[in-house]
Order: sequence, then structure tokens, then C-alpha cells
Amino acid sequence: MSSPSFGNHSHSAIYNKALDIFSLSRNIATYLSQDLAHLQRNGMEDPNIYFTGDIVQQSVSLGPEILKAESQSFSEEKHKYAASVMRLSNLLYKNCERLERVNSNGKDFLPLLRKELKKFRKLQHTWRLTL
Repeated sequence: MSSPSFGNHSHSAIYNKALDIFSLSRNIATYLSQDLAHLQRNGMEDPNIYFTGDIVQQSVSLGPEILKAESQSFSEEKHKYAASVMRLSNLLYKNCERLERVNSNGKDFLPLLRKELKKFRKLQHTWRLTL
């Protein structure tokens, strides 16, 4: 799976950070999925495996929402998409915290993703002010 591409123009710092987060999320989710894919002793699947898909889906959605916010003409529309970016980043952060409690060596990489999300949040604050 290749990284999403959304146009050929130069991108903002927040958009580039969103792409970094997507790439990191995808790699971590792949690693975690391998550990969580095995059935538990009771024959049930590990319910935490769904959080790996969630972090990928949420991170892949960040970029398009940023571009939509930046391309809108009216402030109200810009802020609607910016609110969506904030919601996605908050969900992503919470899912990282959930995945840190799973029984997998891959969870050691989640603090790195959360650190990148903290950087993203700082960029997001400045970005929202410029919309």
C-alpha cells in the first residue's frame, strides 16, 4: 500500500506531519496485527486487533481533511474541517493509549506515535489560527 497522494502542490507542515503519522501508524498496525491475529486460548480473537485498523483509518483521514480545510473559501467551512482533524487526532491518540495495554512487543513503538501526535497537535493549534 503506498502513501496517499493528494495533489501536486506544496503542502503545509501540518499536512506533511499527517503523512508521517499515517506512515508510522500503518507500520505499527502491521506489526501489532501479526501479534494480535492469533486466537486466544478460549478460541476468541483478541478484540484489540480492531484498534490497529482504527489507527490506520484515522491517520489516513487526517491528510484529506487538512487539504479540505485549506481549500475552502469560507471561514465556517474551514473550521468545520479543522474540527474534524482535531476529532481524528484525539481518537488516534486514545487508540494509541488503548493499544499500549495489549500483549505485544509492538506496543513499544506506540509512545513514538504518541510523541508525533503531540507535535501534530502543536502544529494543529497554529494551523487553526491561520485558517
